[in-house]
This record gives sequence, structure tokens and C-alpha cells, in this order.
Amino acid sequence: MPKRQNSKYKIDRRLGENLWGRPKSPVNKREYGPGQHGQRRRKPSDFGTQLRAKQKLKQHYGDVGEKQFRRYYEEATRRRGDTGENLIELLERRLDAVVYRSKFVPTVFAARQFVNHGHVLVNGQRVTIPSYRVKDGDVIQVKQKSRELAIVLEAMSSSERDLPDYIEVDDREVKTTFLRGPKLADVPFAVQMEPNLVIEYYSR
Repeated sequence: MPKRQNSKYKIDRRLGENLWGRPKSPVNKREYGPGQHGQRRRKPSDFGTQLRAKQKLKQHYGDVGEKQFRRYYEEATRRRGDTGENLIELLERRLDAVVYRSKFVPTVFAARQFVNHGHVLVNGQRVTIPSYRVKDGDVIQVKQKSRELAIVLEAMSSSERDLPDYIEVDDREVKTTFLRGPKLADVPFAVQMEPNLVIEYYSR
């Protein structure tokens, strides 16, 4: 797992967008990058635009490692259908992404740690791999002892995010059923994602 040296809010500042739609993001007050040259605006090249699209998508899922992210791209190209849509579906099938979408924790970074620490069951079995691929019909549940953790209670009571319709959440049992792989339009991104530009970046 890659070690992120910068905070998630610095990521927002660097990209100039509130990636996760959080009210505390500094971008809500300052829509420019960090540092003394942060307010300079230059028109990006085609490559720069594609790179930025890739960085946004990678960072949204908790800064997925470059090797792993490229593997998602390569698998997306091998599948039938639109490669960009395939890429989004593969990323949304990550266990940490499902835990985050289900609002069991407040951030995707917390979701990765939550899975790593063994708080999550998939079909009744403990899974500690954040990148574990969830299948249609899989049931993801927070362990009984972990349901009273402050981070879980706070996240589930928050109105900060909407639940997507490709998962079915049971708040009482703190569990989610993954119904189907989503399309780009189904995913509640806080900012516009452009997987087509990510595909262009890797296919150069």
C-alpha cells in the first residue's frame, strides 16, 4: 500500500477541486493550488489535461498505487464495452470503495484502514484486503463488535453523502448488498470525472 505524504486536503488544493465534497475542504474558500505560485493559471496541454484526469480519479479512491491503477486500465481494455465505463466499474468494486459508498466510515482513506484492521466481513468471512473485488450479490457487513465505534456511528448519521442505487444498505444490521456494477453516471462523484481522458493518457 503506498504511503501518502500529503493530507487529503492538500490533494484538494493541488487539484483545485473538492474531490470528496467535504465541507471542511480548503478549496471551498481558496480555489487555487498551495504555495506562493498557487494562484498562477496556465492553460494545460492535452497531456496535462489527461494527467490531471488520471490524478483526480486515482486520488478519489484513496491514492491507488500506479502499478495497480494501470492494471485496472489494462483489464478495462480487455473487457467488452466502453473502456472508461469498465474502469469505473472495476474501481467501484473495490471493497474499500463499497465500504465508503455505504457510509460506514467518513472517508475513503478511513475505509482502507477500516478494512485493513479487520472490521469488515464479506459473505460472513473477514477480509482485510482493501482492493478485494466485490461481486454482484456479495454482502458486506461491519463486524458486530465494530458497529459501536465512533467513526461508524458518526458516518452513518451524517447527511454529507448520498447512497448510490447499485448498493442496498441495511442500517440496522450495518450491512450492504452489492447489487450490480455501476456506470459512470450512477456513481455519486462530488466532481466531474473523465475516465475517457484517463484512457487517452494510458493509450498514448
